[in-house]
Amino acid sequence: MTGKFNTLNLMTALQPIYSLAHKRVVGHEALVRIQDQGGVPVSPAILFDQERSATEVIHLDRLCRFIHLHNYRLINTPINWLFLNVSPVTISSGRKAYGAYFNELLKFHDFPPHRIVIEIVENPIVENGLLMETVAFFKELGCLIAIDDFGAGHSNFDRIWSLQPDIVKLDRSFLSFLVQADRNPEIRQILSGIVTLLHQAGALVLMEGVETRDQAMIAIESDVDFVQGFFFGRPFTNLKQPPPAFNGFNGLLADFKSESHSSEKKFRQRIRTYRTLFERAVSMFKAGSAMDTACRDLLSTIDVVRCYCIDTEGIQIGQTLVTAKYDAMRDKRFKPLEDAKSADWFRRHYLRRAIYHPDQIQVTRPYLSIAGAHMCVTLSMKFTCPDGDCILCCDLKF
Repeated sequence: MTGKFNTLNLMTALQPIYSLAHKRVVGHEALVRIQDQGGVPVSPAILFDQERSATEVIHLDRLCRFIHLHNYRLINTPINWLFLNVSPVTISSGRKAYGAYFNELLKFHDFPPHRIVIEIVENPIVENGLLMETVAFFKELGCLIAIDDFGAGHSNFDRIWSLQPDIVKLDRSFLSFLVQADRNPEIRQILSGIVTLLHQAGALVLMEGVETRDQAMIAIESDVDFVQGFFFGRPFTNLKQPPPAFNGFNGLLADFKSESHSSEKKFRQRIRTYRTLFERAVSMFKAGSAMDTACRDLLSTIDVVRCYCIDTEGIQIGQTLVTAKYDAMRDKRFKPLEDAKSADWFRRHYLRRAIYHPDQIQVTRPYLSIAGAHMCVTLSMKFTCPDGDCILCCDLKF
């Protein structure tokens, strides 16, 4: 089915959305393709970027959803999702612009609402109350809600908390930035942190705009749930004969596993020497040696920054022992953070793990140290010395 808007012919194009874990298509985003009366392709900007009345926009929005829903039945997929966009103008016009119409549309096509994902782009013209009302309507209907283009324009975490979407689509600008910073692991970790935060907010995460193998690997590393983009599949208009599905997941995931194993091996090799010296320091501590004596060999190595001791309540005992090399390179801008005597570190996950697993070395992943505003890895262990139970900690610069 095609639609007609003024002199333009509108057709459905579908772009596949893949689950990385399942390695298969789990849905399609419906896109509109436009031709003039002579059959010549026309840019969607002609349709959507021109100023139009609210009545025209709502009519166009409804028309697109009608033809997409009708045409999606040609895809022999009884369970996959159909992602449909809703115009900000339609949302701003209130429930009268989408409510009864969409409900009847689903009934007309006998299409179950739980297979519909409504994509909402955050837009300054949409009042928060109207946006909340829209989300509530579609959720009550049984649809899923996706926030589109998160990370661009007016998107923010406040909307995530308030709207509680089922899916968040990350804007392609994340990938462009991360590819440019390909060799900077700290920057690469930012995306993983954002994905983790969105997961904790109760949303699945989709990375859109994946166009290269490097970008696909970044998506896999960051633990997103779904991917969409030219690398995995271009939009197609021949709905009766969809193109073959992407079959490169096994290779991508094999490379990811290989890189992960290699990275972990390098990490363990790098800290092996420090683990040995740390265990020696703990043994000397247990035997009654003073802290500066027990940690002397540790503090003479190249990557060690500091050693300090904490009680089982997380309170630092005494001052921090700092290497001579680090002492000479301290950043004066962070001098207010240097004195850590009696500081309470109980919030630190490595300390709690050490408390709950005595006589076992705990090793963190790299994180930002407040004591010097640099990335570090911390070794820690709880043990019993002549003065009672304590936890020795050693920070390595990474």
